[in-house]
Amino acid sequence: MAKLTVKDVQDLKGVRQIAFVQVARAEEAIAASEAGMDMIGTAFRPATCHYPGLVPNSHFQFGLPWGQHACAEEALRTAMEAMQAGAQSIYCGMSASIVEVLAREGVPVIAHIGLVPPKATWVGGTRAVGRDAEQAANVFHAAKDFEAAGAFALELEVVPQKLAAYITKQTTLTTISLGSGPDCDATYLFSADLLGENTGHIPRHAKVYRNFAAERARLQNERIAAYKEYIDDVQDRRYPQPGNTVSMEEKEFQRFLDSVRK
Repeated sequence: MAKLTVKDVQDLKGVRQIAFVQVARAEEAIAASEAGMDMIGTAFRPATCHYPGLVPNSHFQFGLPWGQHACAEEALRTAMEAMQAGAQSIYCGMSASIVEVLAREGVPVIAHIGLVPPKATWVGGTRAVGRDAEQAANVFHAAKDFEAAGAFALELEVVPQKLAAYITKQTTLTTISLGSGPDCDATYLFSADLLGENTGHIPRHAKVYRNFAAERARLQNERIAAYKEYIDDVQDRRYPQPGNTVSMEEKEFQRFLDSVRK
């Protein structure tokens, strides 16, 4: 599978659905790419700079961690660093005026509307956004603002399906659904939800395909059991055994004793 460029992503609008996943670990990125994932994303941090090189056949998106940039200049500097690290696109959850600065310099930006978790207090907490006419109009106008600012894609998080479908038809942006139904241009999930990593609340929009939490709990219990067995072996002198140690010929040991006793 050839890696999707930004132009490829744009050209797929209305042609086919794009599968997009957020990863937290390098092994998740590799597995997603080997599975044929179209787009893979993660937060841009020093520990993740090498991720794009691990997935040469998938479009890789770096996200600017929200709250770490106080102005457009800071966001632009980090976005350019992320592009230099191999990203094909950048997620930015900041305002249209910030997105405009990044886009003006050629940074392909994915903007964010609907439920934006760091700003959730403005909509009454972590809940769907756009269920009444006034809120829906605000979401729609925010989408058009990001389109005018030069973003190339737009994440719609927990927006009613009808509204997400309408916005998708009314914008040139590639729309990305996170809990906003199947009518956007791309569908997005977090690996933690998809793989069943979470042990607490599972979002309504998430679909759990595996139960990694149970597997990790099983592995943790196995770790504890192994450590207990090791402790018992040490205390009962069952470990180490001769096969775990280095031998020395008796004559050499005697020569050693003779040398140190002189």
